[in-house]
Amino acid sequence: MLKTFINAARLRTLPLSLSGIIVGSFLAYAKGFFNWQICIFALLTTTGFQVLSNFANDYGDGVKGTDNEDRVGPMRALQSGIVSPKQMLSAIKITGVITFIIALLLIYKSFGRHNLLYFFVFLLLGLASIVAAIKYTMGKKAYGYSGYGDIFVFLFFGWLSVLGSYFLYAKQLDWTLFLPATSIGLLSVGVLNLNNLRDKISDEKVNKNTLVVKIGEKFAKYYHYIILTFAFILALLYTLLHYNSPMQLIFGFAFIPIFIHLYTVYKNRDAKMLDPELKKLALSTFLFAILFGLGQVL
Repeated sequence: MLKTFINAARLRTLPLSLSGIIVGSFLAYAKGFFNWQICIFALLTTTGFQVLSNFANDYGDGVKGTDNEDRVGPMRALQSGIVSPKQMLSAIKITGVITFIIALLLIYKSFGRHNLLYFFVFLLLGLASIVAAIKYTMGKKAYGYSGYGDIFVFLFFGWLSVLGSYFLYAKQLDWTLFLPATSIGLLSVGVLNLNNLRDKISDEKVNKNTLVVKIGEKFAKYYHYIILTFAFILALLYTLLHYNSPMQLIFGFAFIPIFIHLYTVYKNRDAKMLDPELKKLALSTFLFAILFGLGQVL
């Protein structure tokens, strides 16, 4: 049972979800605002949100019948029958409470009792993150079933993750920070789009109307090329605006496997064969976060 829940937590998705926090933390460090305690709490909070989202996704897709014999990829907890819907709901509630407590500690550590406005704004953002994690596939109006998943992933994995974490350190924002935040958001959307490309046929059968299902495989691939290319352009633009040394360009190495990945998607004729590309793109995004961050501080 424990092993099944660990598998349901999908720990392999953590590098992608942590990428935004890593970029925001490195940018704060480069500006002299870094705090280790805030960093640790931010990473733990994001980990909690991701595990919560994965549990909710397992539950939502499981009870709706989306996870069936047509699905590509590893078997989910509810799909396997080892975990019941009631047990998964309990795991969702426990994870949500623990994550909320850690988020409260993070917000208090950052703002204390002296910035009540910021405290309550981030408290609302934390609650919104929990709701977004749960409502992706759970409930009658799950936004992941209506083609809005890309928007939420962009906002929460990109802008909120990078800009929110930076603000926790610095208590201020620079408009240029939206450039790397958008890069992370677009790369994260790329992973979701790739997942939806892979699952297009099975999603259509169960009326899971992802953006890929709505616009079709051909245009979904064009969309894929555009968002990943723009992720590179925006990161490069930020670097040029704040250029100090050639080391800032080392993030380009992370885009070598990403551009190879784009060629693989272009040549692909069987979406089910895209499954191995998910891991490659997610890890490339994590590598980008590390290299981009190091480029800002070295």
